[in-house]
Amino acid sequence: MPATPSAPTAVPSPLAIADAGLGYLTKLETVRGSGADLQMRSLLDRQQYFDPLGEAERAGISSAAWPLFGLLWPSGRMLAHVMQSFDLEGKHILELGCGLGLASLVVHRRGGDITASDNHPLAGEFMRQNLLLNLLPVMKYQTADWSLPSPPLERFDLIIGSDVLYDRGQPEALSQFIERHASPTAEVLIVDPDRGNRASFTRKMGVLGYSHVQTRLTQLPGEGGAYKGRLLSYRRAEQA
Repeated sequence: MPATPSAPTAVPSPLAIADAGLGYLTKLETVRGSGADLQMRSLLDRQQYFDPLGEAERAGISSAAWPLFGLLWPSGRMLAHVMQSFDLEGKHILELGCGLGLASLVVHRRGGDITASDNHPLAGEFMRQNLLLNLLPVMKYQTADWSLPSPPLERFDLIIGSDVLYDRGQPEALSQFIERHASPTAEVLIVDPDRGNRASFTRKMGVLGYSHVQTRLTQLPGEGGAYKGRLLSYRRAEQA
């Protein structure tokens, strides 16, 4: 989940939805530019917060960071656009820090073998609702905290993520999480909005045997406007 990304650029519905019995507001947004339009239920804005049982707090999610999982971010849209045409054949795929899971929905709609993951206590429920909104079948979801040295969920051939290098500790935690979950010939794709931790992450991935290439990204899909960032692609050195 990003800390201070640029403003989302999807097309919002003007209708705010008060979820019965819940202490937050949501809205419906239409996302274009990554295949057929997707309808996404998201939080109304960054002012939403609801953690009555302290689940998010126990997961290390502050009140300021709580709503970030539930918003549509430009980097997430870029990753979804990349996955619309990426070769999925035979790949077991994991999305890191999926939030609303837009990229996972695109892969799932294409018939890809995708598992979405996040550590926010509401991410799985929002994923379920967005699958229903788009008439898509059940998709695999796992709670995952990069900071915990837990046994791997599974091993994956392709690991993807967007704006996941948002603080100084992320390169170490994320690279180690990837190492525990990557198959011997795994590829890792990260859309990064030019955050300062990119170089540190690349160095740590290099220690683990990955070479990498960067592709500059300048335009959001559809009519979303300008974007400033890069697609980072990592492979085991012998597979480059």
